[in-house]
Amino acid sequence: MKFVVQTALGLSLALTAPAFAAAPAPAAQAAASNPAHVKAVQDLLASMQVEKVLRGVASRSRYASEAQRKAVFAKLDRTPPAEVYQRMAPALAPVISADTAAEMTRFYNTPYGQKVIHDKYNSGTQIMFPGAKPVVPPEEKKERKRAAYVQASKELADAQPMIEREAFKVLQQIDKEKR
Repeated sequence: MKFVVQTALGLSLALTAPAFAAAPAPAAQAAASNPAHVKAVQDLLASMQVEKVLRGVASRSRYASEAQRKAVFAKLDRTPPAEVYQRMAPALAPVISADTAAEMTRFYNTPYGQKVIHDKYNSGTQIMFPGAKPVVPPEEKKERKRAAYVQASKELADAQPMIEREAFKVLQQIDKEKR
């Protein structure tokens, strides 16, 4: 009797699982097929200067020889940043909403946002002494309180692993191309 019940339960799960698994795919495809959404993500990637993320991924990768490493960086130097944005945006559109892309693009195009981007890619290590509190500029305090910014920055932070993954994929594609 147990065998019959387990078999019936197993078959019912096997037959219904594909129906549940197929449901999220159209939403992701719709986001990726919407040209305005993809363009918004491209604009965000441009304001984030994501081509520098690509260089960071390349510098953390292992190569068989120093010559291969130099060849990869030479290919990256010849690849226009706009091409990187175009390659990455369709894959990131399902993960980054159009509202988040628009809000974070707006933020990164402000003087303070430009400073954040500069510090992200160009700052050295900083030492914080125990008990010291970081100084937060007034413009950052104001920005941190905006509800749209809070929501968008959280979503973008959640998408960061996917951005790194897509950067790695694009790096592999560029490496395989003959340039």
